[in-house]
Amino acid sequence: MSGKIVVAWLLFGCFPACLSAADIPKQTVRTVSSVDMLHWSIGLLIVLAIFFLCVWGMRKLSGMTADGTEKMRVVGGLSLGMREKIVLLQVGKKQLILGVTPGRIDTLHVLEGDDCLGGNEPPSMAIDSRFALKLKQVMTGRTNG
Repeated sequence: MSGKIVVAWLLFGCFPACLSAADIPKQTVRTVSSVDMLHWSIGLLIVLAIFFLCVWGMRKLSGMTADGTEKMRVVGGLSLGMREKIVLLQVGKKQLILGVTPGRIDTLHVLEGDDCLGGNEPPSMAIDSRFALKLKQVMTGRTNG
């Protein structure tokens, strides 16, 4: 117990007394000037400009495709219930009929060539109704249409 008291006295009692104020060189206190604020502001603006330039570049590059055309798009869809859908997806020159549920996505049918519904025009009500008609035909086994 007495050893702990001696060590504590050496650390806390004797050591600070060894360091006198005359031994420690005093540092001059420098105030923040307007030039310093200007340098910090310019640095912050440069960093923010680089950040926003990178964000802009990533947005431009993420939407880019190899030949400049859109490779995949949703042409139409049909809801079968609260959580189930059938979706017509255009991938290149093929169209896929997909069954979409919360747990999985299954390819129901692949349409190629003349069987494809709706060309390259944007989806409209006519395409949706043709999609429903073609889907009904495919589901019943008739593909003459």
